[in-house]
Amino acid sequence: MPSASAIIIGGGVIGLSAAYHLALRGFGQITVLEQGRIGDGSSRRAAGIITGLLWSETGVRARRRSLARFRELSDELPGYQFQTVGCLNLFDPAGWEERTRLFPLYEREGVAYEVLSAAEIAARWPELRPDEEVIGLFDPLGGYSEPDAYIPALMARLRDLGVTLREGCAATHLVEQGGAVAGVATAAGTLGADGVLGADVVIITTHAWLPLLLKPLGWRVPVKTFVHQRYVTAPLDAPVQIPAINANPQGGYIRPAAGNRLLAGAETADRAEFRVTSPVFRMDELTVPENVPDSLRAAMTPLWPRLAGVPWEEARVGLIAFSLDGEPILGPLPGLAGAYVGCAFHSGGFAYNPVAGELLAEFVTAGRPRLDVSAFAPERFAAPEVEPYLATTVPQSQAVRRRH
Repeated sequence: MPSASAIIIGGGVIGLSAAYHLALRGFGQITVLEQGRIGDGSSRRAAGIITGLLWSETGVRARRRSLARFRELSDELPGYQFQTVGCLNLFDPAGWEERTRLFPLYEREGVAYEVLSAAEIAARWPELRPDEEVIGLFDPLGGYSEPDAYIPALMARLRDLGVTLREGCAATHLVEQGGAVAGVATAAGTLGADGVLGADVVIITTHAWLPLLLKPLGWRVPVKTFVHQRYVTAPLDAPVQIPAINANPQGGYIRPAAGNRLLAGAETADRAEFRVTSPVFRMDELTVPENVPDSLRAAMTPLWPRLAGVPWEEARVGLIAFSLDGEPILGPLPGLAGAYVGCAFHSGGFAYNPVAGELLAEFVTAGRPRLDVSAFAPERFAAPEVEPYLATTVPQSQAVRRRH
């Protein structure tokens, strides 16, 4: 479609990935619109951890492709390298019983995994001190990406491919004509005389802003957002030699970070959902209770004793988004030809981004993707269940809990 035009609303990793995969397919004019700076929302604040050991058939298949693309992107994007340290998922006995029910799925799909006792974990990674009752599920193909390396590398490649990246340009609503998308209206007339940029295709990847953008179309999206925080330590005196770890018993995760640092993240289970009410809301406006950094250190130090006494150097506070059933929302937007959406990737948006961008590009250029992602379809939610879900304010502990 060399003469077609596409607008991608949202300059996070999902939007950038969609632009990249469209460009690789020789699509025509591609423009990414971002209300702030490219990548400066939750993407820059992400942990970047990825595991293929998910909880649904569609998720497992999509993540397998994502893991393959991360490795390919290490060759495609100068300055970026996927960190192939593996991903260790920790469980207490109650959580382990639930996870073992997924083993037949992993085996049917040919997904590699190892089951490790606490003693075996400590022997393999001497820096770790898991409780005796802890059981590990190790994904040897997992790992992590550093957002500060990945995002600039992807932006540079997009510019090389002729993609237009527009910062400081907030989309207010989609323009509709005859049941099809015709373009995007922008705030304060920032594009064109009437503030409208025409397009044949619009892909919406706006994360927490999605409900506001779709409201004028009468489409109610069953998504809730929650504040989530990550912290990065000051440099340590030696490299951090552990895998990426989803430490479920501690309610968080840790991984190595650039410069002999450690990144740690945690949920605030009792904090109510965060509702974005303004189209110009910025992640910098988010706050965290003062006790969270100390609580995170107290939770993680028994598992990784080197954390004791090391100061936090940086806080990365963003939002994570959950759909009604905890699965992503990805595909054509019902009732509006040429409009597509990719959102609600729980805490795994960074992990999904290569395959999400590829899937969205395949929807646009081929009509349907190589993977069956009907389980992610936007129209899967029935109206009678959407309204009660949106009307209820819940704490994070009551949302469907998904980690990376």
